[in-house]
Amino acid sequence: MTGGHVSTVMVTGANRGIGMELVRQFAEMCHPPERIFATCRNPQEDRMQELKKLAAKHPNIVIVKLEVTDEESIRAAAKEVEAHLAGKGLNLLMNNAGVMPPSTLESVTQEDMLDVCKIDLVGPMLVAKEFLPLVKAAAKQSKEKGLSCSKAAIINTSTIGSSIGNPPSMNTFPVISYRCAKTALNMLTRCQALEYKDDGILCAAIHPGWVKTDMGTQKAELEVEESVRGILNMLSKLAEEHSGRFLNWEGKFVAW
Repeated sequence: MTGGHVSTVMVTGANRGIGMELVRQFAEMCHPPERIFATCRNPQEDRMQELKKLAAKHPNIVIVKLEVTDEESIRAAAKEVEAHLAGKGLNLLMNNAGVMPPSTLESVTQEDMLDVCKIDLVGPMLVAKEFLPLVKAAAKQSKEKGLSCSKAAIINTSTIGSSIGNPPSMNTFPVISYRCAKTALNMLTRCQALEYKDDGILCAAIHPGWVKTDMGTQKAELEVEESVRGILNMLSKLAEEHSGRFLNWEGKFVAW
């Protein structure tokens, strides 16, 4: 991130893919955040070894247990983060955790749609709601004018597949539940921007690109390192005119 310095950041779904790479690149900045909260459902899982190694190398990384569909887990995580912050606010909340199971209009079931919406839409809503006091505190403590990610921001990971104005074909993106959930997440982002503007909080949705991760598969066009470099560069440039908008990893506006 080349712009304003982010003192504290939290990334959900940090045990793999884009989430882990966000944590890695935040930690490896010339002037990294004082605290990087990397959340995951189960810190004791075997696949957590890479994140644990990263945390051992960078003492500013704090691994926090958080299940985005469990309100009790979210409340416990918020209390843990608040204790680590010791009176400081949370500058940047990145709702990154999500799932993308394959489904078409022919194959999708009620359970598919509800399960994906619970994780990809309701989860970010509950996390933002519970951590809002800490984000508001960051905005109040900041001396910056206007809106920025270094002051206070909620960033929701969306997808080009959620676009109603310019959607990719179902043949190339057959994940109907995921697309619908993320379209609703875009509206949540818009509502958050409207509601929290007077609190000094920037809210935006981002499309990270089609990335080579477990979710994106190896057929994807973009390496995760390149996507995250673009995201961090884009975040550093976000200002009031970007709040309530949908942008891609290159900082270009995406049609709702």
